[in-house]
Amino acid sequence: MSRPILQTLLRDARLPRLEVRMLLEHVLNKPRAWMLAHDTDPIESWQAQQYQALVTRRLAGEPMAYLVGHREFMGHDFAVTPDVLIPRPETELLVETALAWLADRPESAVLDLGTGSGVIAVSIALGAPQATVTATDISATALQMAVRNAARLNARVDFAQGSWYEALPPRARYDLIVSNPPYISRDDEHLGQGDLRFEPRGALTDGANGLRDLTTIVNGAVDRLRPGGTLWVEHGWDQAAAVRRLLTNAGFKNVSSLRDLPGIERISGGSL
Repeated sequence: MSRPILQTLLRDARLPRLEVRMLLEHVLNKPRAWMLAHDTDPIESWQAQQYQALVTRRLAGEPMAYLVGHREFMGHDFAVTPDVLIPRPETELLVETALAWLADRPESAVLDLGTGSGVIAVSIALGAPQATVTATDISATALQMAVRNAARLNARVDFAQGSWYEALPPRARYDLIVSNPPYISRDDEHLGQGDLRFEPRGALTDGANGLRDLTTIVNGAVDRLRPGGTLWVEHGWDQAAAVRRLLTNAGFKNVSSLRDLPGIERISGGSL
């Protein structure tokens, strides 16, 4: 049986051209430049079969990040699996805000609650190398992925397993706390649509109205922040006002929300 020609697969019309190329790069473990230079080469039958299997999964809606096993975030390539959320561009606002705060306080202690794949904690550690960064998650498999990403990118992060602040020593205090917690309501129809169908449910929804975990984080931060410490949390497109009320009621000052590139109030925070 003749082996398929790479050029033939590159012309696969079932998926967008970029996705076809990404899947073939993953299967062949070769960069785009190599494929362009060898597009008339035959590939192994098992590689063609692996590619066809990935196409079938993609046509069923499975996210590209899970199929190829990685996603770019803040200029770095992070490994991802279905055990963790797929990094999203809007979350970069949380990291950028943290790094701007740390620019004047480079040796601060930073806490990332619910770190998932570690993109927030690792990105902060890389962008503010003098800071002491700690990251927690209740999921052991998520923490394994975060540890892996920190090691791959040579980021200095301490990890702890547990539910929010319960993962930490009782006396641990921080200058800056950040979090992108589950904030989708349990009955939100979007949970059954698009990429969300394939992502870990516990990392998307708090199993309640979308504000339960945010409330726990805001209220708990009061006892975990040093004087003058700051908290920033990511939240849903329609939750900014509610989160600002949580922050104000907990005693935070200078409470505000920041908008992402599409203009949505994406993160809210305040200081003690």
